[in-house]
Amino acid sequence: MQKTLQQSLIATVFISLSYSLFAQPLAYVPNEKDGTVSVIDTTTDEVIKQFPSKGKLGKKVQAAAIHPTNQKLYVVVRDKNAVAVVDTEKGKQIALIQVGDEPEGIDISPDGKLLAACLEEENAVALVDLNSNKVKHTIATQGKNPEHCVFSPDQQWLLASNEESNNVDVINLKSLKSEHLIAATKHPRGIGFSPDGQWAYVANEAASLLEIVSTKDWTVQANIKVGLRSNGVKVNFDGSRIYVSNGGDHNVSVIDSSTHQVIATIAVGQRPWNMALTPDGRKLYVANGRSNSVSVIDTQTNAKLKDIAVGNLPWGVVIH
Repeated sequence: MQKTLQQSLIATVFISLSYSLFAQPLAYVPNEKDGTVSVIDTTTDEVIKQFPSKGKLGKKVQAAAIHPTNQKLYVVVRDKNAVAVVDTEKGKQIALIQVGDEPEGIDISPDGKLLAACLEEENAVALVDLNSNKVKHTIATQGKNPEHCVFSPDQQWLLASNEESNNVDVINLKSLKSEHLIAATKHPRGIGFSPDGQWAYVANEAASLLEIVSTKDWTVQANIKVGLRSNGVKVNFDGSRIYVSNGGDHNVSVIDSSTHQVIATIAVGQRPWNMALTPDGRKLYVANGRSNSVSVIDTQTNAKLKDIAVGNLPWGVVIH
């Protein structure tokens, strides 16, 4: 009897711990025009709060990134040429990092030590040390107008898509130099990597296609026709599916990575931009810039579950 009671107590504690560890995370949506961040509970798919609770981070916010291990959210404040650091528990800005002229896309390295910010008007990428919140290096790009910066899974490379020069810089994070230039078709935007790092996927907005790049030699191996004005890219956690948001067609293309075929097209809101997946990969969240909403997609059925009203001009989504 006593043993049974002990086992029951242990099981209860284990379930409680499991719930706290595996509870559904929160989605953070930067609202470009409002200068705020909407926070969505991914269990209920409802907006539960806004950062900051009063006022705004700036006149124009864009990309956001969440630290992999702590409660800090990083948000581009373009009108301040900076990245705001927000404590997600308190919902308050705790620091402002000056990064350079006209930042847009940002990404955090897998080990959580560095933040990369694309500087459109400087034709450069800033690398920020997240321990000190100071720019450690500013690396010139070969291309013009870098918009999206993405770390490779092994953290050896950083890719920057250059909208104006129609190419993608490949920056070696050891030499801190751009060592390769991938010739894209027209207006490269969002970038995603396969989990094993062997492939990079680049959306070309003006060409309405997704280019598949081999990271062995940084050459385009294939391209896939998707929807009008493709821009955002997200790869699921086993690498089997690639999601591309199509701003002009108001939908998301679902691509089988093994066959390179579009297997589903899902209608969302107007001008879908950047996206995020829940950690279990079961739901995809899509920011709809012109609808002021986020669409929630069931990745098992490729069906839209819901549209969630957020702020004005949502730029993207990050989930933690």
